[in-house]
Amino acid sequence: MPAQATMKSDSAELIEIFSSIQGEGVLIGHRQVFIRFKGCNLSCDYCDTNIGVDATTCRMELTPGRLDFREVPNPVPMTSVVELLSRWGSGWPHVHHSISITGGEPLLHVDLLNVWLPQLRELLPVHLETNGVLHFALSRVIKDIDHVSMDIKLPSSSGESGLWEHHRNFLETAADTDVSVKAVVNSSTEHWEIQRAAEIIAGVSADIPFIIQPETAPDLSLKISSIGLLELQELASAIIDDVRVIPQTHRFIGLL
Repeated sequence: MPAQATMKSDSAELIEIFSSIQGEGVLIGHRQVFIRFKGCNLSCDYCDTNIGVDATTCRMELTPGRLDFREVPNPVPMTSVVELLSRWGSGWPHVHHSISITGGEPLLHVDLLNVWLPQLRELLPVHLETNGVLHFALSRVIKDIDHVSMDIKLPSSSGESGLWEHHRNFLETAADTDVSVKAVVNSSTEHWEIQRAAEIIAGVSADIPFIIQPETAPDLSLKISSIGLLELQELASAIIDDVRVIPQTHRFIGLL
């Protein structure tokens, strides 16, 4: 469960900074700057992300989307990130839709985000990708966030349990901004899990988009049948208005 947040600072423990296409959720297809923070308070079975707990360096892309990474020491000063993104904005204007703050779980660094987000938001809108648990941390930075993509961790696919009320509280806080909800599903996902997730969303607003994301295997096959996906979409659609089935498209087109 929740780990201790980092102390307030202008330098962050990062895994990587790069430019790519958003492959998940409602902003799918938009070009974003991704800033990936170290560490996570959960350990999901399907996690395919290096959370970089022991990383002493951050890999920083020098040219947006060209994979010309340079290793820079952690922690990374905010001035270095702002300078990089400002250079990208000048050299490649109108290319990026927003900045994706991701992880790991970026809200573990809430003190630092209080310092970083207002300045990053002067460059581009801020999109937060989060596991949807740390609602107290979210309440401290929500004013500087434009979009929230939160997960609801289903026990069958994530291996995590006891998070339902945390997710409910988080969504109630996130509803103050543009929010969507994602749940990763596979062949083990049970109907009651999707029903409960949809009921949590409906309890806040039936208009909040709900993304059903099939788990992707290493060989890029999906770990649930097409009929299974349709059944889950039908179940959720009986409770909330906007239900979409979206796989991890960036993996299919070979992007980060």
